[in-house]
Amino acid sequence: MNIKVILYSLLLIAVVSCTKPDGLLMPSASTISITDTDSNDSIIIKAAHVVPTPNQYEALKNEFIAFIHFGPNTFTRMEWGSGMEDPAIFNLQNLDTDQWCEAMKSAGMKMVILTVKHHDGFCLWQTRYTQHGVMSSPFKDGQGDVLRELSESCQKYGLKLGVYLSPADLYQIENPKGLYGNLSKQTERIIPRPVEGRPFENKTTFKFTVDDYNEYFLNQLFELLTEYGPIHEVWFDGAHPKRKGGQKYNYEAWKELIQTLAPQAVIFGKQDIRWCGNESGKTRDTEWNIIPYPEDPNKMGSFPDLTRPSLGTRKELYEGKYLHYQMAETNTSIREGWFYRDEVDQKVRSADDVFDIYERSVGGNSIFLLNIPPNREGRFSPEDVKVLEEVGQRIEDTYAKDLLDGASGPGNVLDSDLATYELLSDNKGTLEVTAPQPVTINRFVIQEAITSHSERIEAHALDAWINDDWQEIATATNAGYKRILRFPEVTTDKFRIRVLESRLPPAIAKVSAHYYKTRPPQLSIERNIDGMVDIQPKRHTFRWKPHGEDIAGNINSDIEIRYTLDGTAPSKESKLYEEAFFVASGEVKARAFVKDQEGSIASNLLGVLKKEWKLLAADSEQSDHQGVKAIDANVDTYWLSGEKGNGHYLTIDMGSDYTLKGFAYTPQNNNSQGMIEKGDIKISRNGKLWNVVEEFEFGNLINDPTPRRHYFEQPVKTRYIRIESKVIAGGGRTAAIAEIDFFEEE
Repeated sequence: MNIKVILYSLLLIAVVSCTKPDGLLMPSASTISITDTDSNDSIIIKAAHVVPTPNQYEALKNEFIAFIHFGPNTFTRMEWGSGMEDPAIFNLQNLDTDQWCEAMKSAGMKMVILTVKHHDGFCLWQTRYTQHGVMSSPFKDGQGDVLRELSESCQKYGLKLGVYLSPADLYQIENPKGLYGNLSKQTERIIPRPVEGRPFENKTTFKFTVDDYNEYFLNQLFELLTEYGPIHEVWFDGAHPKRKGGQKYNYEAWKELIQTLAPQAVIFGKQDIRWCGNESGKTRDTEWNIIPYPEDPNKMGSFPDLTRPSLGTRKELYEGKYLHYQMAETNTSIREGWFYRDEVDQKVRSADDVFDIYERSVGGNSIFLLNIPPNREGRFSPEDVKVLEEVGQRIEDTYAKDLLDGASGPGNVLDSDLATYELLSDNKGTLEVTAPQPVTINRFVIQEAITSHSERIEAHALDAWINDDWQEIATATNAGYKRILRFPEVTTDKFRIRVLESRLPPAIAKVSAHYYKTRPPQLSIERNIDGMVDIQPKRHTFRWKPHGEDIAGNINSDIEIRYTLDGTAPSKESKLYEEAFFVASGEVKARAFVKDQEGSIASNLLGVLKKEWKLLAADSEQSDHQGVKAIDANVDTYWLSGEKGNGHYLTIDMGSDYTLKGFAYTPQNNNSQGMIEKGDIKISRNGKLWNVVEEFEFGNLINDPTPRRHYFEQPVKTRYIRIESKVIAGGGRTAAIAEIDFFEEE
């Protein structure tokens, strides 16, 4: 072993032996470098001293925040615009940002982030630097300002405000006079660039050596950060539908401007906050916010998307050159897609689903960012508002009251002050609390003192004193800012936390106990190749036990499942589900009931039965992923083509003529391969000569590989049908389909 490593390790041992009472062996910081002489043990000690910045900590305390996707896509019903939309398409007649804020406040959200400019380049505020925005739309005769109205509503309702300003800008790319990638030289520019008749009240100026597009971007950032009240988050999307001219972003200039004009703001997509890695509401079982980087994150201009299942284990820390605090935002949408499309076919998440994501994300050491897209009336739709109100009520009912109020134990973990803490005696310490009387709980919250002592717990367990003995009732890995443990209800007055593994003796800032009034489970509706429909409770990360009985995947005697086939909402009078039943096609809706409680509605629109289908042709297929697997009624198998590029196809004989109104494409989700972004639907009278009857386009498939629907402009009658790819997402060369379904006209 290198003599320097030996000496350094001995020094660390000496330091540990004289640990200060606060348990800190070295100064804490948000970024700590690793040297060539650091041993694995010293790297872990350093990791145990990486803490959030004050801005990051305030952002973590927001916990539950809102995203608003609004713009031309709301009116074109597209996920990504082209950049060449006529501003007249933004035909907003009314806008009710008070209604937005009232609904967000009812959900318990603390901040809202508005897409002031999405990838299409259309601006929702009265910017000085382009006419491509609300100023050229019918909205208030060109005088409207969506951000202005939202800012005023946020102040009225006590919500923080953030802005999403897309670095990608298709208008500036596609416009012949556009600034993006125009090969302009970098010269010294004054920010903001003066505009006659539109002076700035804020007289701060900057000098940056930048090109035309970066100047444009900085000018708009200046407007946003100086004229709309305090901005608490700036959201930079890494998605990029098209590039031009080798355009580069001068993030160092952007950062300097943001940190000067909005010193309280965090920056998403850069060193402050990272993307969780998906857009479907999935969370990691272990979400470390101490991330290893190969170079100093405070000097990086480009940050990769971190999508791996694991990011901050000991093994991963050993491979870094810098350890950096960077928390995750779990972002997903309340509706299918980010922008509003319609009320009928765009599914809305149930309150069960949103509350589950809330507990997994906020209670899993991350921030929950939920998108609520306003409709074309400028309001949140009633169904969305209902979900938000119900989720907020559940959060209030569950977490507003701490059932350990008045408990005995370490005072610093029971005082609701996150600045005080109990430092455990060693890496596997314990902590006990005793309630004044027995309490019935099924939630337990643990929070570490991360601002002073970092995230240290690597594994822990919760015990309850039952029948004169300690019984383990829940386990988890890390805790960090907040861990919500969920388990079947127990009744006792004594609880014990056991730290099983830790980087250094952890500092526990707060523990609390809660009770969630268990609801009937969410349901899953599936149909096999023979047309038999099965309805079962969904499996979750913990098991639902209303009376101590495990009903995950089984039907408990206390639960009734009722269903309908006519599109109506199931009630207690609807048909009782007792066994699998046959459905040729159509919509099945189901709901679970437990005594006087009713669960959320599950629905599944079932396409034409595939039992008689035959695969006539596939342009190519890979071993174990044959074309027939796209029509086997099993989403766990999939067709994967060869790698020739575009023009991959499957040809299907449905066995009989059907009048079809649309189709559903289910992508495979084992990886990002083969997502069909654009394609054609073709039909034939004889299976030989083909006519295109419909073009389709699906956005954001790689980040959100969920089933997508497309409805035809006119119903088509055919027996022979082909789906053919034209563009593969991410520039891929293979096409993949887990399932293809076609819907029959009623």
